[in-house]
Amino acid sequence: MKENVLISLTSIQWQDDEKSETELVTRALLTSSKGCDVISYEDTSATGFEGSVTTIRVEGSKTASIIRKGTANSVLSLEKGRKHFCQYGTPYGSLQIGVYTHAIDNTIAKDGRLYLKYTLDLNSSYLSDNEIIMTVRPYN
Repeated sequence: MKENVLISLTSIQWQDDEKSETELVTRALLTSSKGCDVISYEDTSATGFEGSVTTIRVEGSKTASIIRKGTANSVLSLEKGRKHFCQYGTPYGSLQIGVYTHAIDNTIAKDGRLYLKYTLDLNSSYLSDNEIIMTVRPYN
């Protein structure tokens, strides 16, 4: 099933004791099939990735991936309780980032909510703690 939706996305990032928060409300495309939800939207200057398309693919509450293509190119793989190493493309070259996932809570089918919590490191040095809180509702 494919449907146009409106997403409200809050991205929270902690680096040391500093917290930064970004909010985005935008139209997106939601595809749901056999326990897998895929949300795709165009980034804006609010996210810092203007000119890119982000796709979040979530399989139940087990695994997720955040794929960004365009001016920024990256694939972050999330699996609760595991660390994955992912390529993160920048205009200056690619970086290898470690992603340790603390939580994936996908209740999109039930109440239109998605919660992701993970820690990023670069060359095994702590980078940031991150949370994504998303609500999804129908858009006509």
